[in-house]
Amino acid sequence: QLQLVESGGSLVQPGGSLRLSCAASGGTLDYYTIAWFRQAPGKEREGVSDISLRDGLRDYATYADSEKGRFTISRDAAKNTVYLRINSLKPEDPAVYYCAAKRDPIATLQASEYADWGPGTQVTASA
Repeated sequence: QLQLVESGGSLVQPGGSLRLSCAASGGTLDYYTIAWFRQAPGKEREGVSDISLRDGLRDYATYADSEKGRFTISRDAAKNTVYLRINSLKPEDPAVYYCAAKRDPIATLQASEYADWGPGTQVTASA
């Protein structure tokens, strides 16, 4: 079982940017698909992006259609960490952001497919 801890959530001005981190322990990310989800109060949890290592050589990333262009997911194998950069913060972006892992390279943003979850990090928009 992979242990995940998110960080980087903060108070951000509309239009601003931030980078979230997901640090993993208990296994190497090379064998997992890591995804970012978010959940705002009163709303369902939604997937925003995932990343996996394909053919043992390159990272493969997918994004929710609504977030293409503003969100960038990346992976640092040496640090066993996945990042999510959010640019041009919009009113719908504030939420608790979670990272999750599953032990196969199949891309999906279905939360039910992921077995391991971090506790989340809060992104809040400043006035």
